Amino acid sequence: MRSSNPVLGRAFNQRGYAAFDPKVLTETDAALENTYNAPAASSLRTGRMTIDDVVTRTGILFAVLVAVGGAAWTLDLGGGALLLGVLGGFALAMVNSFSKTVKPGLIIAYAAFQGLALGTISNLYNDMYQGIVSQAILVTICAFTGMLFAYKSGRIRVTPKFTKVLMTALIGYVVLALLSMVGSLFGASIYNIGGFGLILAAGGMVLASFFLILDFDQIQKGINAGLPEQESWRAAFGLMVTIVWLYLEVLRLLSILRGDD
Repeated sequence: MRSSNPVLGRAFNQRGYAAFDPKVLTETDAALENTYNAPAASSLRTGRMTIDDVVTRTGILFAVLVAVGGAAWTLDLGGGALLLGVLGGFALAMVNSFSKTVKPGLIIAYAAFQGLALGTISNLYNDMYQGIVSQAILVTICAFTGMLFAYKSGRIRVTPKFTKVLMTALIGYVVLALLSMVGSLFGASIYNIGGFGLILAAGGMVLASFFLILDFDQIQKGINAGLPEQESWRAAFGLMVTIVWLYLEVLRLLSILRGDD
């Protein structure tokens, strides 16, 4: 099965292991199991990605994001910083997504640019709607926790049909978002049509939440396949992309709800 996350897709898609040692892919399940079950006393690292590696790298990236975001919020840098963060983050996202090799430095730089963008835009939203950022963070954490529980407990399983439905929904969402962007240039954004903006924002939040399930599944498959430890950076990067997307959708949805008060 192919990964639907373009970031994780480079690492986890079927027949997509060009950046890895081919020997990793030819090892038998028995050999992998023997390696994982080796006595801890040997203190020898397997060199393969583990869930601890992914958690650690994800923590590092979010620490950078929060630190830069906090500084951007405090300094109230304005539109210029927002534009720099968005453009810099987008450029590094493309480089990291399509790079055949993992570049931790560029991934950390991406987190910094995202922090600059999110800190600035969050400050703008909070000026308009006091307390909205803390609400958005809380909802994002709850959504992440809920999706992780649903995946780990088996309540939501990743199947080809599940993936196909999400990808179809994503295409529709992107098309509507682009139409809205084009329409806004002429003062006719579809977000202003009745409650369509609310529906689209809610749909984006739900879609981003379900994409977390795909991320969890692809990370688990990468661990099971014995991918190199370095790939934990790519896994953390892909997870950050989805979580940031989710946070922005939540922030937008809450702003629409608060604006209707």
